[in-house]
Amino acid sequence: MNPSGKRQSALARIMGFLSQPVHHYQPATNIFLDLNVDRLADEMRIVEQGRERGAQNHPASDAQTLDDIEHQIIERIERHKQDSHSIYLDHLHTYDERVTALSFEERFATIQQAAPEAVGDFRAEATVGRDELFALRRRLNESEIERDSFRARHRIERPARLASPGKIILKVGILAILFVIEVIVNGSFLANANIGGLLGGLVQAVVFAALNILASFLCGMVLIRLVNRRNYFLKLIGVLSCLAYLALAVVLNLTLAHLREIPPTISGDVGQEVLHRLQTAPHALTDINSWVFFSIGLIFSLVAMVDGLMFFDPYIGYAGLERRWLDASNQFARVRSELIDRLRDIREDCTEAMNGAARDLSVRRGEYDSLLQGRGRLAQRFSQHQNQTEQAGRALLEIYREANRRARSTPAPSTFSRSYSMERIIYAGGEPDSTAREHLRQMIAETQELLNQQIKAIHAAFDDAVKTYREIDELLPEKKSG
Repeated sequence: MNPSGKRQSALARIMGFLSQPVHHYQPATNIFLDLNVDRLADEMRIVEQGRERGAQNHPASDAQTLDDIEHQIIERIERHKQDSHSIYLDHLHTYDERVTALSFEERFATIQQAAPEAVGDFRAEATVGRDELFALRRRLNESEIERDSFRARHRIERPARLASPGKIILKVGILAILFVIEVIVNGSFLANANIGGLLGGLVQAVVFAALNILASFLCGMVLIRLVNRRNYFLKLIGVLSCLAYLALAVVLNLTLAHLREIPPTISGDVGQEVLHRLQTAPHALTDINSWVFFSIGLIFSLVAMVDGLMFFDPYIGYAGLERRWLDASNQFARVRSELIDRLRDIREDCTEAMNGAARDLSVRRGEYDSLLQGRGRLAQRFSQHQNQTEQAGRALLEIYREANRRARSTPAPSTFSRSYSMERIIYAGGEPDSTAREHLRQMIAETQELLNQQIKAIHAAFDDAVKTYREIDELLPEKKSG
C-alpha cells in the first residue's frame, strides 16, 4: 500500500523487489584460528611441568589414567574445539540467513501474480485510450459532415481560404497604416480651414479617418461579402450594401474636401455651410488640392474595404466550419500519437521490469549456488580444522610426555604410549538435497518463462491497441471531399 492508501500497480510491485539487495549481510571474512603448538606449550609451561613431575616419577609407572597436566592439555584442546565450533555455527547461521534473504518464494508469488496483472493493466490503459480516441473521431466525423453539408448546400467546391496569423497581422497592419496616414493627411489639410488650427484639424481628422477607414473595413468584411452568398436575397443585400458604401465613401470624402475650402473666418455655422454646398454644388471644388484630398480619401476607403472583404474567406461562415474541422482533425491526430507514445512507454517499462525480474532470479540463483558451495567449504574447513586441533593436542601431549620421560628414574606409565584421539563434532542438517535444488531451478525456469510469455503478451497487446486505434478510422471513415 502506498501512502495514499491505494494499491500498488503490478509494475510497481515488480520494480519494488528489484531495488532490494540480494542479501542483508556482507561476505564473512572470519576464519578458524589454528593453534600454535610452540606458543601454547610455552604459555602452559608444559616442558617445565613435565620435567618437574618426571623428577618426582609422576605419574606412577602403573598409572592407568591421564595425569592432571595431560587433562589440562586436553581441556585446552577441547575448549579451542568448542570455540571453533561456535565460530562454525555463527558462519552457518550467516549462510542460512543469506539463503533466507534470497526470498525465492516471495518473488515467485509476486511475479506470478503481478506479471499477468501488468498485462491486464496495459490492456485497460489501451481500452481507455481507445474510448477517448473514438469520442474525438466521432467529433471529427460530425465536424466533417457539417462542413460537407455546408459545401453541398451552398455549392462550394473549393477549400476554405483560412487566414493565417501572419496574414491577419499583415492585414491589420495595413489597416493601421492607412488610418495613421489618413489622420496625418486629413490633419494637414484641415488645419488651414479649422479655427482651432493644427489641434482642431487633428481632432476632425481622427473622427473622419475612423469613419472613412474603419467603416469601410467593416462594410467590406460584413455587408459587401454577402454578394458571394447563393441566396439571392442576401446577394441583393450585398449589392445594395456595395452601392451604399460607394455613395457613403464619395459623400464623406466630398464633405472633407468642402470642409477644407471653407475659410476659418467665415461667419455662421461651418457644418451648415458644408451641407449647403453638398446640396447645391457638390462638385464645385475650386482648389486642385481639394480634389487631391478627395482622391486620397476615396482610395484609402476602397483599400480598407477590400482589406475587410478579403480578411476572411469571401463566403461568410465557410472559414469557421473549415477551422473547426481542422482543429478536430489535428486534435484527433495529436491525441492518437500521444496515446501510442504513452502505450509504447508503458510497454518499454513493463518489458524492462520483467527482464529485470528474470535477471534478478538468475543472479539470485547464482548467489544461492555460491552460498551452498561456501557452506560446503565451511564444513570441510571445520573438519580440517578439527584435524589440526587434534594434531596440536597430540603434539602438546608428546612434548609433556617426552620431557617427563627424560626426567624420570622409573619407567613411564603405559598411558604415555596411547595416542590422543579427539572426539569430532559433525554437524548434520540444513543442507538442501539435490531434489530441493532441482525443484528451485525448475521454479526459476518456469517463472522466467512466465515473464517471457508476459513480455510477448504485452507486445501483442500493444500491436492490438495500435491496430484498434487505426480501425477507428474504418469505423468512422473520413469523407472524400469533392
